[in-house]
Amino acid sequence: MKKRKKILLILGVLLIVAASVGLYIYKEYNRTHKDTADIKPDHSVIATDLIKDFETDEQGSNKKYWDKVLEIDGTVKDITRDERGFYSVTLGDTASMSSVRCSMDSIHNNEVAALQKGNAATMKGICTGFNADELLGSDVILVRCVVVLKK
Repeated sequence: MKKRKKILLILGVLLIVAASVGLYIYKEYNRTHKDTADIKPDHSVIATDLIKDFETDEQGSNKKYWDKVLEIDGTVKDITRDERGFYSVTLGDTASMSSVRCSMDSIHNNEVAALQKGNAATMKGICTGFNADELLGSDVILVRCVVVLKK
């Protein structure tokens, strides 16, 4: 009788653990990202200042900006569309090779139509890193970007 109770107890615990793991996996698989447009930015900065921060102190800038929501003001240098229809907006000083590259969130692709090369724009996105290159210019990378419309 004692052996049977132990087996039932172990099976019960295993069933609870298996159900908990299954629920966790289901929730993670179906998890969605928050819309960047609805998230308050951690930092607001001018594109050229952000580039300068990374070029002078990459390690410190990574600690400050990496995986944070940034609101960037700058001049639109370029707007590109890849073969899958995703847009990227490049901000920065037109006289410099360095820039802030903003990969648009696909649900906000239609907002790119309001942008024009040479005009000022404000973008909001999540900083994912910095690519330093002395010859081709450095790039600060933002993902899941949206155009911020000033009111």
